Amino acid sequence: MIKTRITEMFGVETPLVMGGMTGVGYARLVAAVANAGALGFITAHHSSNKQELLDEIELCRSLTDKPFGVNLTLLPSLNKIPYDEYREAIIESGIKIVETAGRNPTDHLPAFKEAGVKVIHKCTSVRHAVTAVRHGVDIVSIDGFECAGHPGEDDVGLIVLLPATVDALGDVPVIASGGMADGRSLAAALMLGADGVNMGTRFMATQECAIHENVKKKIVENTERDTLLTNRTLRNTSRVARNAVSEEVVAIQQDSTKTIEDVRHLVAGVRGRTNVMGAGDTDGGIWTVGQSQGLIHDIPTCQDMVANIMRQAEQVLTKNAQRVVVSA
Repeated sequence: MIKTRITEMFGVETPLVMGGMTGVGYARLVAAVANAGALGFITAHHSSNKQELLDEIELCRSLTDKPFGVNLTLLPSLNKIPYDEYREAIIESGIKIVETAGRNPTDHLPAFKEAGVKVIHKCTSVRHAVTAVRHGVDIVSIDGFECAGHPGEDDVGLIVLLPATVDALGDVPVIASGGMADGRSLAAALMLGADGVNMGTRFMATQECAIHENVKKKIVENTERDTLLTNRTLRNTSRVARNAVSEEVVAIQQDSTKTIEDVRHLVAGVRGRTNVMGAGDTDGGIWTVGQSQGLIHDIPTCQDMVANIMRQAEQVLTKNAQRVVVSA
């Protein structure tokens, strides 16, 4: 059994985390993750108002008696996002774990602190992690360049970024994110100072995840080379699956004068959610996935996946400990 500050703080059985994912982080999957002994997060953005989020939380509670949290991603948007309503729903429901991402959650922290809610903030650089801790977040989830979605603009891989963050933050717990997909990933992250690992792509390829089976099979089929980076010229880099649409976007953006308007019809989130996640056309739109897909070879239940990861991590840690000979 592996115990860390993450398992102790949140009362979960394993130091595995499934952070919030748009189009993925719904109550039924989060409950399956929780029942498997990991920590899952409902994605608040799936709800259009406070009551819908309260209903989603209640559905999850009807399916598990284990801890889970809510993800609150703070990003600029053309349409008004009811962040205050989300925060109120989280506090009123009694949720005690929140994962934030995007900008620093400074305007939400006082209310969360008063309600006894622990805040995990996702960052992509050491400097942003230091700032987040200064503002009062409890835990940092540090995203390496391998991750799905937004890896930031520094292009630093997790094997450097993780220990650098651990060194900079002192006693603040750190969760490793980006490239994490199996027990070896967990063992390596623990040795580099992490208290847990965040896995997104790995949890997408599970039986309980409500995305189309074609997408899950594509993740298994793909290698670590089957991602592309879009919006580099816009300083809003996003790692997505390599497909017909993402290749077209990258080709257009070879011209640095092109703006978001030149690719908006291609990168629209609703197109990816409808055509890819919903209908199963893996070339039908942009969809996010990490380089960790190169380590994913099956579509298990969450229960089996978590058990296998923990078993492998314990075996790796024990085996490597036996290989080390310390001379006097």
